[in-house]
Amino acid sequence: MPRLLFIGDIVGDIGLHIARDLIPRMIRDYGCAFCIVNGENADQGKGINKQQAEKLLKAGADVITGGNHSFQRNSHEVLNHPDFKTLRPANYPAGNPGEGVMAIEKKEHSLLVINLQGRSFLPPIDCPFQKMDDLLKHYQQRYKHIVVDFHAEASAEKLAFAWNFDGKVTAIFGTHTHVQTADARILPLGTAYITDAGMTGAADSVIGMEPETAVKRFRTQHLKYFKLAHRNPKISAVFVDYDERNGKSRKIVAHHISREQYDAKGLIA
Repeated sequence: MPRLLFIGDIVGDIGLHIARDLIPRMIRDYGCAFCIVNGENADQGKGINKQQAEKLLKAGADVITGGNHSFQRNSHEVLNHPDFKTLRPANYPAGNPGEGVMAIEKKEHSLLVINLQGRSFLPPIDCPFQKMDDLLKHYQQRYKHIVVDFHAEASAEKLAFAWNFDGKVTAIFGTHTHVQTADARILPLGTAYITDAGMTGAADSVIGMEPETAVKRFRTQHLKYFKLAHRNPKISAVFVDYDERNGKSRKIVAHHISREQYDAKGLIA
């Protein structure tokens, strides 16, 4: 039974460093056939550059997904070059750089990765539900195993999306809010789901920001304050086992751990 590893949003250099350390070990120790990493916050919290994408790919990422920061900083040169295997949400309007869908072909396995973005409390881009309908019409006959990174703010929108497409895809990983949720489960028709896969970066933070910086922003509403945190690095990882024959998921396990915790425990029973 193939195993998929999904890594929650990489935030800054501290997130990149622990991801580089632990992703190769997770792939090796737990026999992961595929690894998907959300990297849209790698470049100081906003976007991803070529060097960062190269490091994640070298660590073992097969695809790097994005979100609402996909077009910031130096991300355009990454999105426009297929060798970086970096996606942005597929439901951004035509004319934006990059692609929102990527197929991974390996000797024994194939996987289609789709990146979409929600619209609640985020820019009013094209409807992710209708875009997903169109993508399934185009790809479902060719790919039995389909995985979605749904980058969205509202838990309700993520849950609605999951129930809408339960049984039509192998797994749906919510991203963006940076706090790993406790609802990892297999939905009734066989889709693995978690509302948010979490964040890979400084655990002693407010979603990656220094706490004092975040407090100042909320107390004053002066939004220029932004400083990344650098204490207590942890990686957010979600493992999914799925049936090769029908694409249905059989098991999902989520962890948010430090290097020391990784060494001290088995992640999958």
